Amino acid sequence: MRATHAIIGSPLGEITLVAHDGVLAGLYFAEHARRPAPPLFGSRADYGFEPAMEQLDEYFRGDRSRFDLPFSRRGSGFQQLVWGLLDRIPYGETRTYGQLAAELGNPGLAREVGWANGRNSLSIIVPCHRVLGADGGLVGYAGGLDRKRALLQLEGAAVARQMSLEGLT
Repeated sequence: MRATHAIIGSPLGEITLVAHDGVLAGLYFAEHARRPAPPLFGSRADYGFEPAMEQLDEYFRGDRSRFDLPFSRRGSGFQQLVWGLLDRIPYGETRTYGQLAAELGNPGLAREVGWANGRNSLSIIVPCHRVLGADGGLVGYAGGLDRKRALLQLEGAAVARQMSLEGLT
């Protein structure tokens, strides 16, 4: 497997895009929890990432609500199921971990859904930021709760609007 990476700026800070054999496999913020060690990103290649860079720019401008990029996800069968559910959460909407667990047929799997959600290597593109705690609160975003809040506000999600009205930062 040949890994390459590019570093781009965004309204939420620096983002590292990682590709494996030319296919997007990771999107990480600088302080991202569970971010791989930089040597695993491979060599720097500022080419080959143009489609992802363009679509992220459109997303941050509010001109894109869904990503159309080839990507590779490595994870267990359960993680793949959870990440597939994340892909189906519409722009501007949220779900709770319990709702996703119920979609999998077992509402008792909320904690396991949270664990799988937290190991999503394609933050933003696979919208793990759209998942909330049981009470609808912001919890568990590997990129940081401030970024999660900002992404939800960008998308116009109701929870973000409510929180901004309450004066939360």
